[in-house]
Amino acid sequence: MTNDPNEPAGSDWAEAMTEQNGKSANFTELGAGATDEEGSRTLDFLLDIPLEVTVELGRTKMIINDMLQLTQGSVVELSKNAGETVEIFVNNKLLGKGEVIVVNDRFGVRITEIISQAERVKNIG
Repeated sequence: MTNDPNEPAGSDWAEAMTEQNGKSANFTELGAGATDEEGSRTLDFLLDIPLEVTVELGRTKMIINDMLQLTQGSVVELSKNAGETVEIFVNNKLLGKGEVIVVNDRFGVRITEIISQAERVKNIG
């Protein structure tokens, strides 16, 4: 491989691929893909990808000795007050905030705020 900074980096890859087996790799061109009536690419295949949604009620820190003292019926104090908004995470990335509700004896969360798209993109990395 050459170390010439004026030579495009792509040629290093081509050279490496040639060195690998004495022949260069062949790749087929990607097609245009499926499009809908408006001409944009359809992303329907993404709609079935499972995501993990987590609602964080609160946090606390404790030392190991205190954790070992916990028994059934022990109360662990959390960092949030009752009625305070909770964070909603999707795949461990903050999506927004909400309030805890109870419907038919089951907990749920009513979304009260969704962070901006720019903030969500920033949180991805």
